[in-house]
Parts: sequence; structure tokens; C-alpha cells
Amino acid sequence: MYIRLLLLLGSFLLSYQSWAQGTFYGLKGGLTIANQQWNTFERDPLVAYHAILSAESAPADENFSLFAQLGYHLKGSAIRQSLFGNPFNASFVSFPTQRFEFHNLSLSIGAKQVITQAGNSNVYYLFGIRGDYTLSTNLDEYERFSELNQIPQGIYPLNVYFSENQILGVRRFNYGFLAGGGLNFPFSEYVEGILEFTVNPDFSLQYQQPSIDNVRNPINGQNTTIQERRIRNLTFELTVGARFLRKIEYID
Repeated sequence: MYIRLLLLLGSFLLSYQSWAQGTFYGLKGGLTIANQQWNTFERDPLVAYHAILSAESAPADENFSLFAQLGYHLKGSAIRQSLFGNPFNASFVSFPTQRFEFHNLSLSIGAKQVITQAGNSNVYYLFGIRGDYTLSTNLDEYERFSELNQIPQGIYPLNVYFSENQILGVRRFNYGFLAGGGLNFPFSEYVEGILEFTVNPDFSLQYQQPSIDNVRNPINGQNTTIQERRIRNLTFELTVGARFLRKIEYID
């Protein structure tokens, strides 16, 4: 359903630009603070990055515009410090920072509205909808990690993909929205700089895993149940870049 909506808005963007005075093409990227909501226990933020190609209408009034973006976004979470019981004795062992990475390709479509001008710069807010495709993860590292340290399978997410016949794993397709604001500042008539901040929550689950019974607890040796795992992405992105105007001039 959301894919159809993205296509519909994309068609609207193309028709909208037919009466605009041109199109801005942009290249931007920057810092990502990625969070994941796990319903089992808390995770630390993952410091990551993103890179985006964009196209934006350039209407004559310069106040309201539509945009489309295609970007690479590294999402996920981390464990800064972890302690597990050593199954061979009563001591605990500490493992280094663990990063749970989801490499996503995102298509976003939305609108921007200029709030005010600061000198020659435009201050704006933006909002839109987003569809993601998961290219890869690093979860296979934790399957090997579990085997080497005799940690029960299921403690970490598994590197398998969700399907109609399987209710466990990584979801290839996800969707959500973006909202934020920024600043455009001109370098010349055809080139502008971009400084932008966005919040990007997912509506859908990046990973889903049903509860698993009778898992041996490596700390006390007793059987336990791993709760159902539902992982959702939330990222905060600070973006810098440039956009270039392709201007349309009408000649009588």
C-alpha cells in the first residue's frame, strides 16, 4: 500500500514541476544517531552515517516545494558494555561494543515550506513519507559470536529474512515518515548550501522474532524463555550538502 502511495506522490511531483521555474538537484550526507526500540531490553544509540541524492521543485514563489530523495542509511543500535556469565565457572566476562547494523536504501517523498528568511538564506521545515529496503545486515557476526562463546541461539537477532511462511527475521521492506527543518544558503544563482536536521521514525518492524521457550541461561544454568522480539528503527540525522538549480526559462 505504501509503495503505491510513494508512486502516486512521485507522479504528482513530476507534474508539479511542469509549471515550476526549474529543479534543484542535491547531494548531501552526514551524521546519523540510530536507535532501535527493542521490547526486551534497552539498547544504546549507534553512531552512523547517511548519503542522499535529492530532487526538488523550484517554484516561482520560492516558499513551497515538493521533493523526492533516494538515500543510503545505516541504521541499528549498539551495546556499549555487556556482561555474560561464563558457563565454565562463576565469573563474568566482558565483551567489546557490539553494533547491530541494518544497511537500508530509502526513498522519501515530501514537501518543504519556507518559514522565514535570514539574510539571503531560507529557513524551512519539511515532512514526508519514506519507504526502506534492507540491503544487508551484520547479524551473521553474532551467530558466529554465539557459537564461540556458547551463548544460546536467539539471544541475538538472527540473520534470516522475514517471509510469508516464516514469522522470524529481518523485514526487507519498511516504511515510516520524516520531519525536520533546515537552512538553504546561496553560493551563487545556481548553487546553494544545505544544513538540515530530521527525525525519522519507522512505523513498521525492522526485525521480528517470536518468543523462544526452554533456552538455557548461561548465568545460572536454568532454562528460561526469550521474550518476543520486535525491533523498530528511529534515527536522528544531521545533514550537510549542496543543491544545484536547473533553471527553466520560457521564451515567447
